[in-house]
Formats: sequence, structure tokens, C-alpha cells
Amino acid sequence: MTGRRPQRLAEQIKEEVSLIIAGEMEDPRVGLVTVTDAKLSPDLRHAKIFVSVRGTKEEIKASLAALKHAAGFIRTQLGPSLTIRYTPELHFVHDDSVETAARIEELLSEEIQKAREREQAQEPAADEQVGQGSNE
Repeated sequence: MTGRRPQRLAEQIKEEVSLIIAGEMEDPRVGLVTVTDAKLSPDLRHAKIFVSVRGTKEEIKASLAALKHAAGFIRTQLGPSLTIRYTPELHFVHDDSVETAARIEELLSEEIQKAREREQAQEPAADEQVGQGSNE
């Protein structure tokens, strides 16, 4: 299917699934889960839901297992809000882009700090050379 319809449906699925997880799921294994993206197959039968989970690796695995276990419930809740004949089958995938972005930000901050330290170390040396040149 071409056009914007799959993109619009994917955005709607992302928003609805996010609301269902936040409001209607009572599974304690689902921790701090954020739906970051949704992709639909061309035939609109399968939706890949990307989720970001805060916590340890064990908590991430437990949250993904709980979401996969609850996929049928979420799909049932999702169906009435969509304007398509078949509600897509939901596949939850861990999205680690948030963690990757945080790591990149951390590395950049460290490099900026190192660059500032190098500049500060070079400034006194430059001041000494200027002071020595004026004594001659």
C-alpha cells in the first residue's frame, strides 16, 4: 500500500498502544515502558512496536516478555480505535536508541571537558612565552 495511510496508521497505533500500556495494563512486570515508534507491514497485517524500557537488563527482558504475553489483550483494546478491517498482529521490539543517544552524549561531554582542560593547560604556557619574549 502506497501513500501516507500506513504512516498515519502507524502513528495512530503508536499513540493508542502507548495509552493502553499506560492506562489499562496491570502487569507489574511492565516497568517504565515508552512506545518510541511503530512500523506497519505493507499489507497492514503486522505492526512492529518499538519500546524503550528503563531499568536493568533483567527488567528490560521481563517487560518485553510481559508485553509479548499481553499482545493479544493490547490488540483487542486497539481494534475498535482503528479504521481498518483487520487489527494488525503486534510484535514488540526493544528500542535502545535512547540508551545509545545517552551514551553518545556522555562521550561528547567527556571530550568537550578534555578539550577545555587542554586549552586551559596551554594558556599558561602561552602566557609564559609572551612574558619571556618581552624581557629580551
